[in-house]
Amino acid sequence: MEKIASFTIDHLKMVRGIFLSRRDEVGNDYVSTFDVRMKEPNREAVLDVPTLHAMEHLAATFLRNDPQWSDKTIYFGPMGCRTGNYVLFKGKLESKDIVEIMKGMFSFIAEYEGDIPGASPKDCGNYLSMDLPMAKIESKKYLEEVLNNMKEENLNYPQ
Repeated sequence: MEKIASFTIDHLKMVRGIFLSRRDEVGNDYVSTFDVRMKEPNREAVLDVPTLHAMEHLAATFLRNDPQWSDKTIYFGPMGCRTGNYVLFKGKLESKDIVEIMKGMFSFIAEYEGDIPGASPKDCGNYLSMDLPMAKIESKKYLEEVLNNMKEENLNYPQ
């Protein structure tokens, strides 16, 4: 069996950033999948599940309510390896095209106060597994250390 493309990336050289993982043609349009890498693989402690779950609820809420991106947003959710998240947008996009919306989203999470949207037994299958304080800390760290200081290495997978 052939390896899928994401398993051919050299994770030993990967840094934090936003990377175009794949682009699929769907009907007359495209879906661009981005790797929003918050931790250096195999070198940093991964994000815990409650942190990722809180981020997922807040990020999805933010994106689906943004006037420019709501109709382009297809999905936001955690990676199985817990070093970041995937975000899928409609359109033929590049990593640089989503930096500003990611800055807005991670600022929203970092500054969020109140109840997490959808964090109730009626709305979520595991509503107790959320950690807002850690989601805020990790979002602020990623925003300040990566998104506000983007370089080519943070936008393109290592060769």
